[in-house]
Amino acid sequence: MSYVAPAINEKFETLPIELKNVILDRNVELYTIQDLIKVLDEIVEEEDKEKV
Repeated sequence: MSYVAPAINEKFETLPIELKNVILDRNVELYTIQDLIKVLDEIVEEEDKEKV
């Protein structure tokens, strides 16, 4: 089960619903904005690999 810390929840909520669902499906724990950025980077990298 994923967790989004209250400290970054406001930023997390600004993301599109589809992207939030992809993040939450990964069962990650997001405590800092850096944690969120890391997961977003991983998603972008995976999408880039799928396009090749």
